[in-house]
Amino acid sequence: MTRDQPQSFRDELSGAVSRRTVLLVVGVLLVQVLFIASYVGAFHHPTPHGVPVDVVAPAPETTRLVSTLDATAGHPLAARAVGSEAAAAAAVRSDRTAGALVVSRRGSHDTILVAEGGGAALARGVTRSLSAIEAARGRAVRVDDLVPLQAGDYRGLSGFYLVIGWIVGGYLVAALLGIAAGSRPATTRRAVIRLGAIVAYALVSGLTGAVVVDQWLGALTGHFWALAGLGFLLVAAAAATTMAFQVLAGVIGIGITVLVFVVAGNPSAGGAYQLHLLPAFWRLISSGLPNGAGVDTVRRIVYFGGRGVTDHLLTICAWFVAGAAVAVVASRHHHRRGGLPADAVAAISASPAGTLRPH
Repeated sequence: MTRDQPQSFRDELSGAVSRRTVLLVVGVLLVQVLFIASYVGAFHHPTPHGVPVDVVAPAPETTRLVSTLDATAGHPLAARAVGSEAAAAAAVRSDRTAGALVVSRRGSHDTILVAEGGGAALARGVTRSLSAIEAARGRAVRVDDLVPLQAGDYRGLSGFYLVIGWIVGGYLVAALLGIAAGSRPATTRRAVIRLGAIVAYALVSGLTGAVVVDQWLGALTGHFWALAGLGFLLVAAAAATTMAFQVLAGVIGIGITVLVFVVAGNPSAGGAYQLHLLPAFWRLISSGLPNGAGVDTVRRIVYFGGRGVTDHLLTICAWFVAGAAVAVVASRHHHRRGGLPADAVAAISASPAGTLRPH
């Protein structure tokens, strides 16, 4: 074909839309479908599953009531008998149980103990389930919220949005660094330097997030340094993991990050609907992802004195350490297999900023 001959539509189409572009568009469509399926699947029908509750009742009635709660259709509750209202209240206040039913020894009015600080949707679910059982028994109930939400934490969602904001910042900064300077750092040393930049960003991000929710908006107050430290870990974990995916898969690594943190992580995090209200798959993955571990850690820091956060913090740290290690090792492996010739790497290192760009 000469330069003066017009190209066929097929030639124009192949020139405008390459096969690689088509594959990327198909990948985007797949992520979109998974996004819809994950969010709607997690949230379309929140139902209690094995929610732990305590029962305080006169001795002849305790066993029968516990059996009745356990035998409820769908197994929404997992009941156990405790000896006193004080013991049940202590368990609710420390988040060892999601609620308690205290049966009056004299009258027909019983008490339901809940902790909205552990999740407003969960507290409502416990109240609804226990109230239905009590109504069937001809008993009246009153609800006592032992761990109320802070005034600025409407429906207990502030911690969820705080964690999601930190994680979004983490993977966006790593993606930006990859786009600006190449998905795969030019040298192993550059990979380490990039991780250092991520750590510095995470420190600032953790502090600024805590300033916003505590000092500025007054949404989650009284735990500034604990929240700032958690924010640092979450941002570092999300960014290091994103960097690892980019080193392994190039620009497609950003898509993998979206699958992990957005498609799987956000619906399973326990924000709008807590862990015991989610379907089995999302309950299974929740605590293993930084999203779910982070949201529950915020709740435990703000409302339960930090009890039970160790496993969550170890999970978040593991994501950071694994992401950093994979990024460094994969960068080294890539260059040993000829990612860039040694003289090209030397030229990049010696060139002024912006003259040569590593890929």
